[in-house]
Amino acid sequence: MRRVALGAGLVAAGALGVGWVIARRLTAPGTRRYDLTVREVERDGDGSLIVLDRTRQTAAEGAYNLWFENGGWAQLSEDVLDRGPTLIARRVTSTASGLTLRAGDHVSWSGIYYATPHDASLHAHDITIDTPAGPAPAWRIDGDSGRSTWAIHLHGLGSVRAGTLRAVLAATERGYTSLVISYRADGEGPGVGNGRSTLGFTEADDAAAAIEYAMRHGARQVVLFGWSMGAAIALQLAHHPSYRRSIAGLVLDSPVLDWTEVIKANCTRSGLPSAAGSLAIPWLTLRPLARMVGLPESIPIRSFDWTVRAEELTAPTLILHGTHDDSVPIRLSQALRDARPGLVSLETFEAGHTLSWNSDPDRWQSAVIAWLPGVPRGGGLSGPRRRDRDGVSHRAMVSENDQELTQKDDTARWLLTSLPSSSCSGN
Repeated sequence: MRRVALGAGLVAAGALGVGWVIARRLTAPGTRRYDLTVREVERDGDGSLIVLDRTRQTAAEGAYNLWFENGGWAQLSEDVLDRGPTLIARRVTSTASGLTLRAGDHVSWSGIYYATPHDASLHAHDITIDTPAGPAPAWRIDGDSGRSTWAIHLHGLGSVRAGTLRAVLAATERGYTSLVISYRADGEGPGVGNGRSTLGFTEADDAAAAIEYAMRHGARQVVLFGWSMGAAIALQLAHHPSYRRSIAGLVLDSPVLDWTEVIKANCTRSGLPSAAGSLAIPWLTLRPLARMVGLPESIPIRSFDWTVRAEELTAPTLILHGTHDDSVPIRLSQALRDARPGLVSLETFEAGHTLSWNSDPDRWQSAVIAWLPGVPRGGGLSGPRRRDRDGVSHRAMVSENDQELTQKDDTARWLLTSLPSSSCSGN
């Protein structure tokens, strides 16, 4: 009996350790992984081609970007050229100023196609938004004069504000003024504590400050564009009584609609049992355990489950989601659409996480532009202008009793290196 009790204790301790590791990795500051190597650089009369190992990502059709470990980026064409069974080539359409392409360079595959507004042919003003966490840099791209609807763009976990510039193109074509914001602990916004993410809980306060900025500067309403965790933030604000009437609609790409299911999906993606994701929940939701993870406070995970809270959604919502998304399951978006068919529209793409725009930029942009005029209380929308591709805390609305205890598993040390940091990122 004593051996059985000792064995059960060791299993429980191991399970607790696994949950701690998952929670630590999920909330850690994002770091880009340069896990591809440029095998060869080909040059012809039309420019340069980069040869890479053939993977599901590198062989995917669409417009993507390579970020170089030593600095700089290279935009790639949509065409995939065969270079044998293990290699492919992509033509380079544009590069960062001063970048020299070399074989052997370590690069990162990314959906973040534009590094700056200028790269997207957008004229932006650098501004600062005062948030509860401190000054947060942002870009303001002015729309048509007299338009009272603004767009606020919210990036995902482990990503940066430049990733949302893909959506700014559509908002600009409809005459909206856009705010492309940073928020606490994203690497550009205010530094807070040890830089850990609260998965959209406290970050929503910074996004709320952007809404208030827009209202002070002439907006009567806003459309929130949220990517991945940015969508979770948008949904929290759309439900908040202080902002509900100011939010005309939501455009959500690869939205996090249930953190528990998303954590499980990312465990599966990392080669772990799905059930291992449940082990992280107490470490996120119980205050003493959350403090041991390094979080400033516990996170009310249950308040982010919009498949359960579907009837509480009031804002017209357009979801764009890739059928190959193994980080945020598309079934969650389908469930929300099915629960609120008159309010939620869903456009699907053959793409991975936050890569729907990249897989088909024209269709993504057309879908958003076509949907935006249907948003109620519109501030007067202009016709399309085709562009070249080349203060009030939100916490009052969530339950303080969100404490979930679940079953556990083990294998901690391997998990430290196998589970991606900020795995639900915006690339």
